[in-house]
Amino acid sequence: MSTYLVTGCAGFIGSHLTEKLLASGHTVYGVDNFDPFYPRNIKERNISAIRNHPQFQFFEISLSDYQMVRRVPLDEVDVVIHLAGKAGVRPSIQDPNGYIDANIVATQNILNRMRDAGKKKLVFASSSSVYGNMPETPYREDMDVSNPISPYAFTKKACELINYTFHHLYGMDILNLRFFTVYGPRQRPDLAIHKFIHLMKSGRPIPVFGDGSTSRDYTFVADTVDGIVRAIGYVETNSGVYDIINLGNNTPISLNDLIGTIAKVSGITPVIDRKPMQPGDVNITFADISRAQNLLGYQPKTKLEDGIRSFMTWFDQQYPSV
Repeated sequence: MSTYLVTGCAGFIGSHLTEKLLASGHTVYGVDNFDPFYPRNIKERNISAIRNHPQFQFFEISLSDYQMVRRVPLDEVDVVIHLAGKAGVRPSIQDPNGYIDANIVATQNILNRMRDAGKKKLVFASSSSVYGNMPETPYREDMDVSNPISPYAFTKKACELINYTFHHLYGMDILNLRFFTVYGPRQRPDLAIHKFIHLMKSGRPIPVFGDGSTSRDYTFVADTVDGIVRAIGYVETNSGVYDIINLGNNTPISLNDLIGTIAKVSGITPVIDRKPMQPGDVNITFADISRAQNLLGYQPKTKLEDGIRSFMTWFDQQYPSV
């Protein structure tokens, strides 16, 4: 069994990953700073089932403060899985400095701490946002992503570049995983599926930016976590590794079709509040997942309707009064 450090362990994806690693018999050191981007009690609930697990140790620290980062005991850690960071395109436009601190500075601190501790294995959470509005689809990892269209995207691209520098200088083995619109139980409340279902069940209109033709490669959280676990195994057992890998579903769904699926599963007819497109938003995300399939054996299995149904079951348990 291995010992892993998971940053952002109380978040949406991080809590699912931490649970899966613990269930597999591994030891996990978890880090989270309970960023107020959304309420602390939501994240506390995410990790409530594992808080007292004998093989889980939690550290509430800010990764943008290197003195705090030094408190994490890396000596026994086999792989660092760095999921922590500020997410979201629209909020990053309002607070680019906060995104630089939480994403770029924090990643630099993690790398410095790994270098000082002699640790060389890293799995990093990047984002499909780095592709911007690329005209060619599906998105391949070898595409030129030098023109990000949001501060969030440029911080993720910057982190990939920092990671390459540490791979080159210190021989670190690193996989950068570009996530594509992950959804499912525990999804952040600001994201479309969570927000739409909450509003629809409350009898309120849902905001739709643009004409509803924009598409996203919605990927169910269990499929994403399976990809991360496969990436951990790959980086742990191979050397000389630096790569970028898409973890998507290879099936873009339009906003209109997403709303139609939610309506079908929930039995609620949505009221649409049309709004103009937002700065920084992209028209489509569409992952070419052939590299993930070839290197990791990754294959997403969850259809959108099944994933929405799973999310709604969780939502009704968490918010019975809505």
